[in-house]
Amino acid sequence: MNLLDGKVTAAAYKEKIAKEVSELKASGNRAPHLAAVLVGENPASVAYVNGKVKDCDEVGFKSTLIRLPEDISQEDLLSKVEELNNDEGLDGFIVQLPLPKHIDEKTVTLAIDPKKDVDGFHPENVGRMALNLPTYLPATPHGILMMLEHYNIETSGKHCVVIGRSNIVGSPMSILMARNANPGNATVTLTHSRTADLKAECLRADIIIAAIGKANFLTADMVKPGAVVIDVGINRVEDASRKRGYRLTGDVDFEGVSEKASWLTPVPGGVGLMTRVALLQNTLQAARG
Repeated sequence: MNLLDGKVTAAAYKEKIAKEVSELKASGNRAPHLAAVLVGENPASVAYVNGKVKDCDEVGFKSTLIRLPEDISQEDLLSKVEELNNDEGLDGFIVQLPLPKHIDEKTVTLAIDPKKDVDGFHPENVGRMALNLPTYLPATPHGILMMLEHYNIETSGKHCVVIGRSNIVGSPMSILMARNANPGNATVTLTHSRTADLKAECLRADIIIAAIGKANFLTADMVKPGAVVIDVGINRVEDASRKRGYRLTGDVDFEGVSEKASWLTPVPGGVGLMTRVALLQNTLQAARG
């Protein structure tokens, strides 16, 4: 089994992005500017946003972190979004999800200017992606494509099974893997909770992308020998032996599946790091105009 190492891949792409930023500055342009809006104190969101700020520093971006209280009204949050839409010194921004329950995430997503939607969630950008037009690709699927490209994983003519149909990962991933591009040109099966025989579908797959949010869901008996397995999940599992009382694990039983897969992503250290790099790539694209 070979490791699809997110740390190695992220470092390689960051180096390329940093070089392009240096060239932009040398040509008299300002550095790309990314802002992140963080509502509340969700520990996972705080850690993720702080990681994005660190990424910006590493590649020479300007970054702005906007922290808002948990009890902010939806109206006030939308006012902040409008302010960022109109900020000419800002290339792109994200509103970190999940949001507090009293705020409608779809309303906030629709309020973001598609030209600054570097997360790639706005319906206009999703539609352009579906039509294979230039746009900002959703960050996690984009990161997976970058990883497949870095390791020269052949996707053309392969059978790809995507587990999970979320609007953030599963559905866009199925579109991107099927499009006429590289990576792409795969025959894709999108599976979900109503799929009749998920195991049988997975056993036919040359590539499996697991994004279902269930710890160790994909087991070795569901994977054919030599398959490429991408684990998008990140789940907390209680572990009394750990100081923090839990450990992080993916949607894939890493130990078991590693005996059969030809390539496999670790958790942590895999797709999550590439999601952050894809956000940088989208912001650089926005800065270029």
